[in-house]
Amino acid sequence: MRLPAPLRTANETLAFFLEIVAIVAFARWGWHASGNTALRLFLAVAVPGVAATVWGMYASPKARYTLPAAGVVGVKVLVFVCAVAALYDVGGSGPALSYAAVVAANTVLLTLDRRARARAPLAG
Repeated sequence: MRLPAPLRTANETLAFFLEIVAIVAFARWGWHASGNTALRLFLAVAVPGVAATVWGMYASPKARYTLPAAGVVGVKVLVFVCAVAALYDVGGSGPALSYAAVVAANTVLLTLDRRARARAPLAG
């Protein structure tokens, strides 16, 4: 399924926004994970840093290591499921389920569009 150019751009922008929300969710979770200020600060920086590093190495468009499409989707699922868990822990089920639904819809649309474009790259 090929998305029209404006919808594709909007969906790609949403994907980036969802990645940023994941990083913020990890930072928020890290800050609330402990009563010790030093540990809170460490977790609020380290957890999003690890997530961003894993994403950049395996799931980003300019990833250092090239994985098959299923591997990229697997890394994305891992990061997003952890972000949903972090949101659930600090914000409850409402924000976590809402985020999960938007991530799922966005990822499905991105994957279907990219597969369709890979099959017929000259069609625009």
